[in-house]
Amino acid sequence: MREEVQAEGLVRQVGDFARFLEVASFSYASIWTTIDIARESGVKRATVDNYHQILEDLLLSFSLPVFTRRAKRRLIAHSKFYFFDVGVFRALRPRGILDIESEIEGCALEGLVAQHLRSWVQLQREKHSLSFWHTATNLEVDFVIYGPRGFWAIEVKRSEHLAPHDIKGLLAFQEEYPEAQCFIVNRGKRRENYRGFPVIPVDEFLLNLTSDHLF
Repeated sequence: MREEVQAEGLVRQVGDFARFLEVASFSYASIWTTIDIARESGVKRATVDNYHQILEDLLLSFSLPVFTRRAKRRLIAHSKFYFFDVGVFRALRPRGILDIESEIEGCALEGLVAQHLRSWVQLQREKHSLSFWHTATNLEVDFVIYGPRGFWAIEVKRSEHLAPHDIKGLLAFQEEYPEAQCFIVNRGKRRENYRGFPVIPVDEFLLNLTSDHLF
């Protein structure tokens, strides 16, 4: 009887964890809010926090904090969530008729860049930070790298063709931090310049990324 109870509890825990992972996949490359994950997955908030910590402890996920140095604007407090590999996101993320393919692929591209930037930061001899920037008015820059070797703000766009709304976050960040080198990584075929910002094809950017070279 005791074995049956234990087995039932284990199955229930596995089921909770599976639902948690599926719901968490919708927060990939997005703001992590425990209360929303708990509500959508039907798992207790404390359990969601434990599952999240387990993923990070096992190096199966990582979080990016908000860049707050010398902040003038009001910023959000929540971190951004990524699985350690974009392949995990693709495996866990359900797809259906109501899903917008461009949104899923946009998250996947951002996650791929996040993996490489995180590795670059970890390879540096001197400490650098990898974060993102997001104001209370929803202006965002995907990645901010800050350290002895430089200060960069990076926006990732899936589209080959940029529009004015694509650079709103970078413009605001540049206004607040004129010291930063701001640029865009996208699915374009060649390097170009968009309204003062360098634009680098993602293939070229990732292939040229080494411990000695970022941009």
